[in-house]
Amino acid sequence: MSSDDHVVSLENLKVHFDPEQSIIDRIKGNEPNTVRAVDDVSIDIPENDVVALVGESGCGKTTLGKTAIGTQRPTEGTVKFRGQDIWDAKDGVGDPDVPYDEIRESLQMIHQDPGSSINPNKRVKHSLSRPLEIKHPEMDTFQRRDRILEMLERVGMEPAEDYANRFPHQLSGGEKQRVALIRALLMNPDLILADEAVSALDVSLRISVMDLFLELQDEFNTSFLFISHNLSNASYIAGKADGRIGIMYLGELVELGPVDEVLENPSHPYTKVLTWATPKLNPDAEGRGESPLRKIDIPDPQDPPSGCRFHTRCPEAREVCKGETPQTVTVNGDDTHRAACFRRQDDHEYWDSAELTD
Repeated sequence: MSSDDHVVSLENLKVHFDPEQSIIDRIKGNEPNTVRAVDDVSIDIPENDVVALVGESGCGKTTLGKTAIGTQRPTEGTVKFRGQDIWDAKDGVGDPDVPYDEIRESLQMIHQDPGSSINPNKRVKHSLSRPLEIKHPEMDTFQRRDRILEMLERVGMEPAEDYANRFPHQLSGGEKQRVALIRALLMNPDLILADEAVSALDVSLRISVMDLFLELQDEFNTSFLFISHNLSNASYIAGKADGRIGIMYLGELVELGPVDEVLENPSHPYTKVLTWATPKLNPDAEGRGESPLRKIDIPDPQDPPSGCRFHTRCPEAREVCKGETPQTVTVNGDDTHRAACFRRQDDHEYWDSAELTD
């Protein structure tokens, strides 16, 4: 499949930040400790696909998502929309095949807190009119009204006329999320970044909202990049869509593959930790003893461990893991399932390396 066949392609992506320094550090001339939020990640997202990224807070998944939709400029690597480099299009480099304005319209985002992205002083109908004015300038006021009411009914907000005239503070969290989803879909996007989009909802609402995402995905033929710290949520939406799940750790994508493969055959030690810690996925977890972690503490993202970044916590780590960074390889020859761990390479020196001791 060529890059033109993918909605978004990320290749060797790096996003690094230099945190703000204190006055004393600046006076002393100390170099800032660069945060490697995303470090050498490659991933392709085809049409009508669902990719769910999971990891602890600070692992870089949100930064990766924002870079994928062109709202965060990468430090290195490329981000392409249907084969067109997004930042070349924005900077006017060459003769872009896809204009930057079209790219931005095609890549939308739903936030964790939809209320913060909806104007509190405007009624729902006004907030939903704007994307139609941008995407369909030929529509008149009555056509836009009919389309808005149709979408409100489609997501179960009835009577639609009543909801259209409400202000955001008159909506529940689930209703605000539905409005945010409608607003994104009215742009006819090719990809929607859903950043912790259900984490603020009651557990009872999460399934229904994720089901709605998938129903509308089929109708609008859009892809989702779903970001969550909750493995249960991520596995549900990606699994039901026959999509993929990616595991991030300290800026690196350590495993990526079909949901059943990743959950039933976790091929990176960190993935095993996440499945062990998710009771819904592992009902017998309580009876399996202690956590499969050598250490509980999480390393500082400004000063990640050398070699394999998980080696300081990994129960399978050996001496070679301290100095060499594992490359991403296929799992059992299956190109759809990949992991970055020496244990996936039968002929690697890892197997002759001494066990790591604290």
